[in-house]
Amino acid sequence: MAAVVADTHVAVWYLLSAKNLSLNAQRAMDDAAKAGDPVYVSSISLVEVVYLVEKGKLPRVVLDRLTSALSEPTSGFLIAALDFPVVSALPQISRDMVPDMPDRIIAATALHLGLPLVTRDSKVINCEGLPLHPFPSDSRSLQ
Repeated sequence: MAAVVADTHVAVWYLLSAKNLSLNAQRAMDDAAKAGDPVYVSSISLVEVVYLVEKGKLPRVVLDRLTSALSEPTSGFLIAALDFPVVSALPQISRDMVPDMPDRIIAATALHLGLPLVTRDSKVINCEGLPLHPFPSDSRSLQ
């Protein structure tokens, strides 16, 4: 199974074909698509993008592409709800290690789903207990 959970940056960069996305992260996302497996995006990522667009930190096209991908059944992108099982996994993501609540929710989503998290966040990458990514050169998550 090639399914992954993409953090907010990774999902946005992938949809925009941005050069900020590492080759390993690109490969993880592409592998999921080729296998017909989903790329999960936490609902908190959608909230973050709305917030950043409203603040003028991201252009509107970012929100449009993300909502389009999440609405299109053939895109491979699926929304992962912030629900009770994710909330139940949240205490396993140390607040001392990952102080930002949206990042903790995204990590808890990956933990709950038992899927590798594709992220560039070093605090999240170093968080114990998250699913490991299958690429042998990557010890935890992808950037």
